[in-house]
Amino acid sequence: MSDTTYSPSPATGAYEAPAAAGAVHATLTIPGSKSLTNRELMIAAIADGPGRLIAPLHSDDSRRMIDALRALGIRIDEVEGDGEFGPDLAVTPGPLRGGTTIDCGQAGTVMRFVTPLAGLAAEDVHLTAHESALHRPMGAMITALRDLGVDIDDEGTWALPFTVRGHGRIRGGRVEIDASSSSQFVSGLLLAAPRFDVGLHLVHTGEHLPSLPHIDMTIESLSRRGIRIERPAPGEWLVEGGVPRAKEIAIEPDLSNAAPFLAAAMITGGEVSVTGWPLHSTQPGALLPDILQAMGAHVGRHSGTMTVRAGDGIRGLDLDLSAASELTPTIVGLAAFADRPTTIRGIGHIRLHETDRIAALIEDLAALGGEAEELPDGLRITPRPLRGGAWAAYHDHRIATTGALVGLRVPGVVIDDIGTTAKTLPEFTRLWDRMLAGAQPGSANA
Repeated sequence: MSDTTYSPSPATGAYEAPAAAGAVHATLTIPGSKSLTNRELMIAAIADGPGRLIAPLHSDDSRRMIDALRALGIRIDEVEGDGEFGPDLAVTPGPLRGGTTIDCGQAGTVMRFVTPLAGLAAEDVHLTAHESALHRPMGAMITALRDLGVDIDDEGTWALPFTVRGHGRIRGGRVEIDASSSSQFVSGLLLAAPRFDVGLHLVHTGEHLPSLPHIDMTIESLSRRGIRIERPAPGEWLVEGGVPRAKEIAIEPDLSNAAPFLAAAMITGGEVSVTGWPLHSTQPGALLPDILQAMGAHVGRHSGTMTVRAGDGIRGLDLDLSAASELTPTIVGLAAFADRPTTIRGIGHIRLHETDRIAALIEDLAALGGEAEELPDGLRITPRPLRGGAWAAYHDHRIATTGALVGLRVPGVVIDDIGTTAKTLPEFTRLWDRMLAGAQPGSANA
């Protein structure tokens, strides 16, 4: 088994966000999708033979998933590929073993996806996480797995750390779950369900189900490997038991990680292109071009390259981002420079991400002289003149990149820990510098 893991060298520590010298003009390639990489790793781990992930993401979150699967007995080797951002991954399934501890770090996909898989291991699996992630909801997953007969010892906390006492199998059948706080609960159960004895009949009982595109992504990934999933009603899924087919899968660029770069075109009055943009994608970031166009950008796609060019200004809007809540920090960064207030709704669940993203964004804007108010399911941003100052990342990669975005127009913005971007984009500062190298004086917006 290969125990090595390719690890990019991200910038760390305090980071004074560079102000743009003018309108940026750049064409960039963005590393692979974290959401797709971790889903495809999970499916490859229970497939009917060796498979390969082409151009996967190499980041803290994907490393945590690789380490978790290796600990459960799956062989994952790094093999030479053509990608700019690291090797391909060869995955060889094997019997799932326990007797191990898995550290999920800050990765919600690892804690929510690996927990059901641990129930299929032959021995105990202890799961823990970084102290900043121990608050993240796990009660719905614990309840659902217990209803399916899985023994989980959480000492009454309904949260990490806990121990899954695996017996090598899960019968499956019908189970209800309230996934209002995270669609990852649904995805995690769907990903493991093919290995359940009788499959899974999963029913969501909550009033709200966030980030539906991520569930669609899970279903599409399983279907691509021959697993049949029916949806008899909204919030209800039927998964037949079976073994996913082994395949070679090319990982799309992470469209949500592309967001601050494309938004930079609007902030500076320039033009930014991202290569490899898929014609069809279940990533929530696929909604980004329409959102940016509604906010005043000129958007076009040609030969697989997505281009965003600044318009006459940035328009404030009333937006429902329930399907793409991970784009919220970038949209807040744009809204701070809009021509009118912006209201973002349908995102109450992002209070339970790496940090309370709503509170963090409000506090960071206030520290620079901005104005935003919290709403029951979102926030409202009122543009105000901003000044330089401290921008706290709150251990959250998307809060950190938003600080860099704001810093394009506001000199002196200092992000306390740019290293948190390594969670999903270790190359962030290198790509940001590459983009800024194409800045041209005379921007209309700078």
